[in-house]
Amino acid sequence: MSRTVIMTVLLATLIVASTSAPAWAAQMDARINPNADSSPFEMKYQKTVFIEYPNGGDLFKELQGKEWTVSGNSDLSNPEVQDLMDRINAKISTETIKAKITDLNVAYEFHLKARNTNTSIDYQVILDGTLSDYVITKDALKTLVDLGWRGMSVDGEVVIDGVEINIPINILRDQEPTAFTFFEGTEAESVLHRPLLDANFILEQPLTNWHFLFDPTGINADASTFGLDESIQGFVISSWTMGESSIREGRQVERIYEADVVADQTYTVRSVQSSDHANLSAIGFGALDILDGVEIIGVTPTPPEGYATTSTGGFPIMIVYGMAGMAAIAGIGFFFMSSRSMKNEKKGQQGISPDRLVGYQTSASSGGYQTNRGEAQLKDDDSYQQTRSVYDDTQSLPAETQQQSSPPPQEATPSSQDEDAACGCAASVEMGSECDCEMQGACLCDGTCKCNAEICRQQVSSMS
Repeated sequence: MSRTVIMTVLLATLIVASTSAPAWAAQMDARINPNADSSPFEMKYQKTVFIEYPNGGDLFKELQGKEWTVSGNSDLSNPEVQDLMDRINAKISTETIKAKITDLNVAYEFHLKARNTNTSIDYQVILDGTLSDYVITKDALKTLVDLGWRGMSVDGEVVIDGVEINIPINILRDQEPTAFTFFEGTEAESVLHRPLLDANFILEQPLTNWHFLFDPTGINADASTFGLDESIQGFVISSWTMGESSIREGRQVERIYEADVVADQTYTVRSVQSSDHANLSAIGFGALDILDGVEIIGVTPTPPEGYATTSTGGFPIMIVYGMAGMAAIAGIGFFFMSSRSMKNEKKGQQGISPDRLVGYQTSASSGGYQTNRGEAQLKDDDSYQQTRSVYDDTQSLPAETQQQSSPPPQEATPSSQDEDAACGCAASVEMGSECDCEMQGACLCDGTCKCNAEICRQQVSSMS
């Protein structure tokens, strides 16, 4: 039981962790057409830096009330973009067989906002372009596609139109030089010096750990995303997805780096980068393989005969259908048993039949008032005789026991004539309320009156 509880808690933690990240560090989206020479791709890099000053200080005064945005975009006509593409190609050339980037566009946006206790800086850089030379070999049966280009990363500074877009600390150096002096030469500078353009984790996560799905029918809406005419239909689409935190893929968490800066006050710098995410799809049925240490896929126009998988990779689809069928049978059985149980239930009045009950009045008149109260009893006492307590039968007890259980003798009370003579309220005997002095509001009594009315006891007490 304890092991089951522990596993349940761990699984719930993984599910929460996989859905709690608000943004992705590096997010890749690529669609490969093995029948074309090139295909589009997009890479997004995101990070947030927090500068905290809970006790105020000079840094708070320097950043107080500030908010600004630095943004821009450029294409391959810019020599700085051409240089960035060459640096990325140099990096992936060690990880691919021959794939490379042949076109690139860069868009960036940095936003600073100061608050009362902290300042946040949001970084975002988007690279979109064209991937070429990813086809290794091709014949009538199968096409081998290179997938080693996934880790598009760059070390060092990257300047586009005079804006450095790769090292987070540099935006403070260029836009807030006074605030930059608080971090220069400290541990916080090393925290903010980690490159933004980093997708190495996408490459390091094996494709065998990615979720795999394929569409054997070919959805027409997907044709345009591959640059194909919408009239083309019926082709197979294979898809791989990375980013879910699970037992199979491993727990993926935010990468948080933190450092303190001691100046006039103690300031905290924290860099937050969420887990990476990637979507990769290709036309055709893709089977994973490795060639010269590089992950590749062998693409065929149709899946092998009888092949069927789910996102778990290789889980027989007939088992899924079988489990669904068993669930349906169990549901039908449950409703059948419920219906049968309801039919067997007794309907109508339960317990003692009303024909065996008789009512009798339990209230009596008092001071000229009558209440309508009553109880119900059995016409016969058969049931009582079956269930009565043996202690109720005093006739069967010994004589000594009967004598002990008999009620004590009642003390003699004065006769009604004596009470009438002693109580002035008894003069109302003809009204039927000889002892109802409270209703009359007065009482003429002597010291021997036994009337229980409060006004009469007061009169007796005053006379004695």
